[in-house]
Amino acid sequence: MSTFFSSGMVVDLILLGVFLEAVFIAIHRGKTGRGVRLREVASGILAGVFLLLALRCALVGERWPWIATWLLFALIAHLSDLAGRRPR
Repeated sequence: MSTFFSSGMVVDLILLGVFLEAVFIAIHRGKTGRGVRLREVASGILAGVFLLLALRCALVGERWPWIATWLLFALIAHLSDLAGRRPR
């Protein structure tokens, strides 16, 4: 179990789950016309993906600039998500 975490495979598995969730959202909306549009949640999903990539870098011992880069991307995606939710 230690190798599962230290190799970053746990994050890979979670990223696969996030990808499948996005595919399900798109397919469900396309078939039924109900539910959220992928466009409405894309920046939130991206923020989570970028945080997961930062976590993966930390788990596998990457140098700090890689972790900081993914965190910066997560911040940008998060701010984009917040801006998209602002009342007009």
